[in-house]
Amino acid sequence: MKKLFTLLALVGVMMFSYAPLAVAQEDGAVEATDSTEATVDSAAVEEPVVEEAPATEEPAKAELPAEEPEDDSTFHQRVKDKFIEGGWDFMGIVLVCLILGLAISIERIITLNLATTNTNKLLASVEDALVSGGVEAAKEVTKNTRGPVASIFTQGLMRMSEGIEMVEKSIISYGSVEMGKLERGLVWVSLFIALAPMLGFMGTVIGMIEAFDAIEAAGDISPQIVAKGIKVALLTTVAGLIVGVILQLFYNYLVSKIDSLVNNMEDASISFVDILVKHKLSK
Repeated sequence: MKKLFTLLALVGVMMFSYAPLAVAQEDGAVEATDSTEATVDSAAVEEPVVEEAPATEEPAKAELPAEEPEDDSTFHQRVKDKFIEGGWDFMGIVLVCLILGLAISIERIITLNLATTNTNKLLASVEDALVSGGVEAAKEVTKNTRGPVASIFTQGLMRMSEGIEMVEKSIISYGSVEMGKLERGLVWVSLFIALAPMLGFMGTVIGMIEAFDAIEAAGDISPQIVAKGIKVALLTTVAGLIVGVILQLFYNYLVSKIDSLVNNMEDASISFVDILVKHKLSK
């Protein structure tokens, strides 16, 4: 029994002696594990700091050339400047020619357009009036119609009682009067067409004379003095030619319009005489 108790005591002593050693070993292993994890965590947290490269400065942009200021001068202002540079004396006279020529041309255009008549309709109305109401009714129709053709018909109807031959003479005579009225004012337009370029050339000659006078006074041929004199001289010529071209266009239109009206007057007069002959024979 004593040996059994002694053996049990030795086993218990040995177990108690090994238990703290195992616990100590386990604690050491846990601490080693913890230290390893801490090392890993610290390594993960403490990443190597990469120094950022200094930002390179952007290359300076090439400076754009300064934009030239836009020319805000209008066409009217430029014309005004050239007019002043050309000299008010001759440029003013050329301008007066343009204004008067345009005024007469516009007045003639309005008058000629109002004088245009639908001759076929007028002839039909006169014939119907002769058939229904006689000469007096036809006179009322022609008097109430505007234009040279109606005036010629009125003069012919007034000579109806004197015979067809007298009617024809009256139509021819009064036709010449009406044609003169249509051409009224054209002589002034043609005058301004010839006068404006002549004034421009005169300004050119005077400008050249002034340029040579300036050279003589300076005692030297300066390009600035010569250019200024020639510029003034040429501006008057250009102005005169422009006025002549503008008025020539109006003049040609007026002439063509008058020719058209005269042709209608002649054709209508022939038809009118035929209607009168037909009406007289039907009585």
